[in-house]
Amino acid sequence: MPDKETPVIEIRDLHKAYGELEVIKGVSLTAPRGQVISLIGSSGSGKSTLLRCCNLLENSQQGDVIFKGEAVQWKGHGDHRHPADKAQVIRIRTNLSMVFQQFNLWSHMTILQNVMEAPLTVLHRDRDEVEAAARNYLDKVGIGEKCDVFPAQLSGGQQQRAAIARALCMEPTALLFDEPTSALDPELEQEVVRVIKALADEGRTMLLVTHDMRLAADVSDHVIFLHLGKIEEEGPPDQLFGQPKTERLQQFLSATVAA
Repeated sequence: MPDKETPVIEIRDLHKAYGELEVIKGVSLTAPRGQVISLIGSSGSGKSTLLRCCNLLENSQQGDVIFKGEAVQWKGHGDHRHPADKAQVIRIRTNLSMVFQQFNLWSHMTILQNVMEAPLTVLHRDRDEVEAAARNYLDKVGIGEKCDVFPAQLSGGQQQRAAIARALCMEPTALLFDEPTSALDPELEQEVVRVIKALADEGRTMLLVTHDMRLAADVSDHVIFLHLGKIEEEGPPDQLFGQPKTERLQQFLSATVAA
């Protein structure tokens, strides 16, 4: 059994390409238990691809993906490399709940049904227990009164909060956020930011891809700046945002603040 010092997620020398386009070029990162790691960088820097490789939604061509001390087993090489153990993939994915940019709620299900679906069908948990947990998490993200409505009846901010409740209902070891606020207008964005900050305050392990530099600065224990598929600079948020060392990060932050 892993001890409390074992990182929840560890990536070592990861490489990912789509044909001739190399998107991730030897990236390594560690997400210790109870910490928030933010990935920032311009579009095309490899942030979302790296997150999807962590969750095994994408297969990498080289490198190690380690979850709570357990390395993913691979078979094949290069473009033909894929996980060797399906049961291991399911076990890892069910412990790494992902919140996507576009919510991905099932339109034909109520919000409560959306939140309950995965724990019932994937984890085979007791229905009454799952419903109680789902209602609790919907209350937690501030939309408990919306249990019986459908996604189309909610604002974007409410839909994203429902998606966060759905991720939490899996009782994951870590949460992965892929640009959770970028599809929202500024007012609705703040609804989601408040929820993410509250989760960070609880000491949840999170890997966060975000365009929101203020959010990254506020919630992160460690920030990684990706540029052209490599880690250009990383460190504590006060250091990265207050005293950027590389010219590329300085340019990026200047452009972000100007925007």
